[in-house]
Amino acid sequence: MNNKFDALKDDDSGDHDQNEENSTQKDGEKEKTERDKSQSSSKRKVEQFWRFYSHMVRPGDLTGHSDFHLFKEGIKPMWEDDANKNGGKWIIRLRKGLASRCWENLILAMLGEQFMVGEEICGAVVSVRFQEDIISIWNKTASDQATTARIRDTLRRVLNLPPNTIMEYKTHTDSIKYVSCGLGGAFP
Repeated sequence: MNNKFDALKDDDSGDHDQNEENSTQKDGEKEKTERDKSQSSSKRKVEQFWRFYSHMVRPGDLTGHSDFHLFKEGIKPMWEDDANKNGGKWIIRLRKGLASRCWENLILAMLGEQFMVGEEICGAVVSVRFQEDIISIWNKTASDQATTARIRDTLRRVLNLPPNTIMEYKTHTDSIKYVSCGLGGAFP
C-alpha cells in the first residue's frame, strides 16, 4: 500500500467514506501540528534574540559612523563569503531618526521568517552616517528575480515604507567591481 487511497481501494467493509474522512482529518491535523511547530520555533527564536537585543544600543542612539551586522551563523558579512558571492542586497537610504525602528522591524521580520524565501536571506546591515542612515538586506542569489522582488515587497511592507521610497538592488559582483575600480571607498 503506497498511500491512503490504496487502503481504501483494498477495503471491502463498506466504510469507505468513514476511512477517507478519518484519513483527511488526520492529514489536516498533521499539517496544523507542523504549522504550529514552525510558528512556535519562530516565536522561540524571536524571544531568545529579544533577550539580547533589549540590552543593546539602538542604531539611532549612535553618533558618527557605525555599522551593525546581523547575519546567519556561518555567514560572514563580506561579499566574498560563499553564501554571498552570487547574491546582492536591497539598499534603502533613510532620513535620520528612522534607523532604530526600521532596523528592529527588519530583524524581527527576518527572525520570524516573514520573507518566505527559504534560506535565501543571508543577513542585514544598518549603517549610521552623518547625513542619513542606510539599511540593507543581503540575499544569496541575485539572478533569481522573483525572489529578489519578494524580498523587496516584504521589506517595503515590514518597514512600512511610503510607495515613493527609493530602493536600490545591487549585486555583490557589481559592488566588488565598483570598489576594485577605485570608484568607491567603504560602501555599506
